[in-house]
Amino acid sequence: MSAAPAYLMHTSARQPVSFSRGQGASLWDTEGVKYLDAIAGVAVTSLGHANPEIAAAIAEQALRQLFDEHDWLMMIDEVQTGLGRTGTWFGFEHAGIKPDVITLAKALGNGFPIGACLARGKAAQLFSPGHHASTFGGNPLACRVGCTVLDIMQRDHIPQRAAASGRRLLAALKLALGNHPEVVSVRGIGLMIGIELNGPCAELIGRAREEQRLLITVTRGNTVRLLPPLICDDAQIDDIAARITRLLSPAA
Repeated sequence: MSAAPAYLMHTSARQPVSFSRGQGASLWDTEGVKYLDAIAGVAVTSLGHANPEIAAAIAEQALRQLFDEHDWLMMIDEVQTGLGRTGTWFGFEHAGIKPDVITLAKALGNGFPIGACLARGKAAQLFSPGHHASTFGGNPLACRVGCTVLDIMQRDHIPQRAAASGRRLLAALKLALGNHPEVVSVRGIGLMIGIELNGPCAELIGRAREEQRLLITVTRGNTVRLLPPLICDDAQIDDIAARITRLLSPAA
């Protein structure tokens, strides 16, 4: 910021703050301070910052076009985001793009070890005998488990349930923690939710276990990460929100 005046014409007054991200009507600066935007870029971002539908439209056109122009393969890791976790079968669906290769694991076996690589078009024709091998690849037991998981997810509409549960949990957390002095943001999609705090919070893992009998994890040192089972009912979703709220309460 201090060097900016030397390179910019004085066409407008500049504020001594740099914004790093936005969501809806909120902006966060590079120090993590949250602001309410009552200007909208002088009536520019009328649909809010980081509008997901607009972002998806941009990604669909620009990203896929970039890969096609350079004859690159678009390979997406869906090990954690795939199989309903984000409220769709695959996370990439939110961006409106079509990858050439995706990888799956974790939820595909519901605890049983299995991984899979899906490819389409020319990407599916790249391997020939001898290029790749797996001692246990395609073993009947793992594949039977994987097929059963997919059957249950389709039968019970698990991605749709995850989308609804995710909206419920996110709304409850935002309502409870929206004005919390230590909470920078509450964000997520489907049942993949993060609560970013303004400082390190790894100790919350132990406190959640001992004080709330709640199992959580912390990522990046300052973000509580929630990845509940996709079959949680409304009462369990509400209970998760309540326990998190108590955990982060100053009186807890």
